[in-house]
Amino acid sequence: METMITSLISGTELLSGFKVAPLISDVLLLDVATATAEVADAAAVSLFTANNIWMMLATALVFIMHLGFAGVEAGFGQSKNTVNILFKNTITPIIGLVTYCFCGFNLMYPGEFNIIDGIFGFAGFGIGYDPATSGASIDYASGGYTYWTDFLFQGMFAATAATIVSGAIAERVKLSAYMIFTLIYVGLVYPILGSWKWGGGWLDAMNFYDFAGSTLVHSVGGWGALAGIIIIGSRLGKYDNGKVIDKPGSSVPLAVIGVFLLWLGWFGFNGGSVLSADPDLVSYVLVTTSLAACTGGLFGFLASYVRFKRMDLGMVLNGILAGLVGITAGADTVSINSALFIGAVAGVLVVISAVMLDKLQLDDVVGAVSVHLTCGIWGTLAVGIFSTNPDHTFMTQLIGVLAYGAVAFPVALLIFFVLKKTIGVRVSKEHEMDGLDSHEHGIRGYTIVVE
Repeated sequence: METMITSLISGTELLSGFKVAPLISDVLLLDVATATAEVADAAAVSLFTANNIWMMLATALVFIMHLGFAGVEAGFGQSKNTVNILFKNTITPIIGLVTYCFCGFNLMYPGEFNIIDGIFGFAGFGIGYDPATSGASIDYASGGYTYWTDFLFQGMFAATAATIVSGAIAERVKLSAYMIFTLIYVGLVYPILGSWKWGGGWLDAMNFYDFAGSTLVHSVGGWGALAGIIIIGSRLGKYDNGKVIDKPGSSVPLAVIGVFLLWLGWFGFNGGSVLSADPDLVSYVLVTTSLAACTGGLFGFLASYVRFKRMDLGMVLNGILAGLVGITAGADTVSINSALFIGAVAGVLVVISAVMLDKLQLDDVVGAVSVHLTCGIWGTLAVGIFSTNPDHTFMTQLIGVLAYGAVAFPVALLIFFVLKKTIGVRVSKEHEMDGLDSHEHGIRGYTIVVE
């Protein structure tokens, strides 16, 4: 095509020197302009297609994270509660996507903050955009991806925040209370808080930065988890006169599979947050993400060995997740060495946090608060320390962390408190002792019987 255009231009220049051929010259110039426009349009369509395919693949990877969460929670939980845990992790993305469709997407991306400037806006109920009547879909997001891809990608993020809460309060929460909490927290609280940065709200105007959600997703979920374990209380027999009583999980292999599925999903979680198929930036983000996961797991192992004098697989697994959460806020804007350091610190913090929670007798079944809240805060603050962008300052990052905590935690606390005083949030002592599977679901998670 380029050769053809060059030939046409050369021919046009030759003919333009003769007064006898002005019409032919004009026609050829018109053909050149048309051909050039067609090449540009084809390039734009190709780029749009590549971007959209990558975004859809990233969406699928984030979706797989729900299976990872289910594996981790079921693996760390007791066998008598396996079906209950899997039920919660199955219903969570269902509730998350439906509520995000109904109102969450338009709360998080209101277009304009038409009620309180920079804090609250709402673009209406439902997702009614129709490319057939609203212009070509390539015009959406500057040709990056379609409206529908945008909704689904962001919807998967929303459901993730509730899944974090599920793991912390497992084995003693009423299923009805959990579903109501998820409906409110994912449908209303998460998208409003998300709009402050990703929707162009007041924190975005301050240059607060959170690339893929160390605070917007993980710490928001972590604050909800902390509120839940405070209101619901610890599992029966977990603490005895200051001593922590171990409650072995049902399947260590399942927990390991779950963590690796989450690591895989994080390639979409962080890589998709580039919001394009830019080969340089996407590949760089995947490198920083993986390296932080590695140092997180390594230093989780070392810190737990110093503290417990054993090679603790659980802390290695949570160290990996801690590193992933820690790097999520700045995966695109920190150096390789900084990514390694951020993951290492996260691996140490997750161990310290887990020990402190047990000292306070705050029972977190899977370590969700330590992984998502503690390391989410660290990762967000780390942007202000290590970012290569001078616009990212520590004080702005700190303001963002405090703002999200000041709203997410008390609101989650209020939701759980109201549920406790109305329908109740905790199963009966009998149900907890016998296991939630038999009482609430009528089936067991593991049915192999040896006679």
